Order: sequence, then structure tokens, then C-alpha cells
Amino acid sequence: MKFEPKDPPRRFPVGNSVKFDMRDCGNLRLDPDEQVTFVTASGAEYDVAAKDWGFYATPSLNGRLEQFGLRGVLIRNRGTGRYFVFLVERGREKPFDEYCIRENLSVVVWMDSMEALDDLATKMGAPE
Repeated sequence: MKFEPKDPPRRFPVGNSVKFDMRDCGNLRLDPDEQVTFVTASGAEYDVAAKDWGFYATPSLNGRLEQFGLRGVLIRNRGTGRYFVFLVERGREKPFDEYCIRENLSVVVWMDSMEALDDLATKMGAPE
């Protein structure tokens, strides 16, 4: 693992209805089979693991991610048609909902329980 800080951070505007500056603080380079864990102020954790084919972008949606206090959700930007996977901290759904309204985002599907994921798999015709 190698961290390359950007000092000062690169700033760029983001947001649809409310603009604010995002700060790009650096690059973290992972070799295959290396992992890093991001931790929120309240202790929720999020792992990213590098593989020789790409990344495990999240821990298991209905296992470790849930244990870490995060809920996976597929989002669609109504204005651009772009899709995103967000991780919402349990107990922070109200600010998330407010953000979605403000930024013209819609929830496609919550991906945070076995029932929701099995339902999604069935609708998509995924093999057992």
C-alpha cells in the first residue's frame, strides 16, 4: 500500500442544487490482496480490497457491511440518469433522504438485507 497525499488537497465543486467544494486529499495505491478500512467518526467501517481483476468495492452487503452499521443502496440521479451505490450509516437515514431530495436522487433499491437481495436476484433472473 502506498498513500500519495495531495497537499494542499485539490478542490472542485460538486452538487446539483447546493454546490460545495469536495477535497481530493490523495491517492491510495493497493496491490492485489491488500485491503484498507475507512472509519466514520461514529465508528462505522467500510473495507475496500484490491484483487488482480479489480476491487471488492464493499464488504458483503448483507453481512459485514451490515455489522459495520452501513446500508447499501442503489441510487439514480433523475437529472443525469447516472447510477451510484451509496452506503448509508444506520440512524442517518433522515439526512440521507434530505440529501436525495435536494440532489434530485431516487432510491432504486436498498441492498441491505437477505430478503431485499434475494428479491433483486429473483427479479434479475440470477442463477441460484
